[in-house]
Amino acid sequence: MNRSLLTLSLAAGLALTGALAAVPATAATSVAAPGQHYTASAGAGTAAEAAGNKAFYEAVMKSARAKQAATPFLLTVTVVYDAGSAPTFRNQIASAAQIWNSSERNVQLRSGTNADFRYYEGNDSRGSYASTDGHGSGYVFLDYAQNQQYSSLRVVAHETGHVLGLPDHYSGPCSELMSGGGPGTSCTNPYPNATEKSRVDSLWRNGLAAATAESAR
Repeated sequence: MNRSLLTLSLAAGLALTGALAAVPATAATSVAAPGQHYTASAGAGTAAEAAGNKAFYEAVMKSARAKQAATPFLLTVTVVYDAGSAPTFRNQIASAAQIWNSSERNVQLRSGTNADFRYYEGNDSRGSYASTDGHGSGYVFLDYAQNQQYSSLRVVAHETGHVLGLPDHYSGPCSELMSGGGPGTSCTNPYPNATEKSRVDSLWRNGLAAATAESAR
């Protein structure tokens, strides 16, 4: 939430240094995101933030296009998550999924074991973050200390927002979910605002036809 590690596979010739399957599934374990890192800066509008946001957007779109290709006339993409490795946050994860499902038409989150992404919990000095390899696999890591300092539901909903394609925008107000920890610990809003809802629905609309056109510009 204070930093989101956005990870994806790069072009041929640049190998990943780790594998998502190797992520520890036990509690109280620090998870290091594998591969090349794109870290969104806390300052909005910087070159690093723009590069990270673009990389994350492209990774999410690649995963979603693969789902669409498997079912060409699919209007609503289902993204499956597994919360089994984050038992402390099971209720918050379920509530965050419900919040996003009530906010979106073109993508829905479902709990299951054959998951596209997973939640993990533990201790990490970087705080909570989301990571994806751009192929529908990935994870959200939830840090114990940060979830005690900030509203846990807001943290989980924020990191889940990354899985749906939204970047960080720390300079935003509390009413903006992806402002994360920017507004301070007193902000407990776990809901995306109208712009964020619209953005996610646009990214996943009609098998991502609109998103594909946008990314080609």
